[in-house]
Amino acid sequence: MSARTHHYGPHRHGPHPDQFLELTLPSGDGPAPVAVVLHGGFWRAAYGIELARPLAADLAAAGWAAVAVEYRRGGTGGWSAPLEDVAAALDALPGLAERDRLDLADLTVVGHSAGGHLAAWAAGRGRLPDGAPGAGPRVRVTAAVLQAGVLDLDRAAGQGLGRRAVQEFLGGGPADVPGRYAVVDPVRLLPTGADVLCVHGTGDDVVPPEQSERYAAAATAAGDRVRVVPVPGGHREPIDPAGPQWAVVRDWLRRRRDSGAGRTTLEP
Repeated sequence: MSARTHHYGPHRHGPHPDQFLELTLPSGDGPAPVAVVLHGGFWRAAYGIELARPLAADLAAAGWAAVAVEYRRGGTGGWSAPLEDVAAALDALPGLAERDRLDLADLTVVGHSAGGHLAAWAAGRGRLPDGAPGAGPRVRVTAAVLQAGVLDLDRAAGQGLGRRAVQEFLGGGPADVPGRYAVVDPVRLLPTGADVLCVHGTGDDVVPPEQSERYAAAATAAGDRVRVVPVPGGHREPIDPAGPQWAVVRDWLRRRRDSGAGRTTLEP
């Protein structure tokens, strides 16, 4: 299986070099459930799609139409660029040449660290006010897998996670740019209606497990179906496709798919 590259984003002057997605189709001819993989790296340019490719390849081998997304980072395009790009990549899926191979009624977003933030945010896009970055989604996220996600931005900013990565991303703290936090923080975009699995290393000292726990508590209180699975290891173990931490994700997705795309709440 080989990945097919598609560019998205505004095309009047051509897409930015970081505005592309890579689609890997599973074997067979019929439509397959879709899994969109969003890499992490604290929204900084030093980390890119290479972190998402191994997981996308593994998902495609297991029967998903896997989409690895690159997006603008490191302040390129301003604070809203990662959000606009993830939204544009998702909204581009119905227009791909391979559309007949994509079952967009079963769309999962998978994200690690800052990618977990973007995945949780994408699941909540339907709650964004008109005019906000990413508002008015064309496709609905039905499930989200959040791996060591940065999911409560107020708390993460207060703790200075990632050498103040949240403040760097949004241009200030919650008191400085409250409007940005209001449309970017996943805990403020609940309920999403998506099934959610949070996987977090018990020894993670980069993004503490408290981030998953706080999001899960808020989402459950809002009526969403959320499970938190603590796994051994630190921050990077969940994105090792050969590791037991990723096996938890693959098994949850398989059981969800086999049960009918999440019509039954699953225990991890």
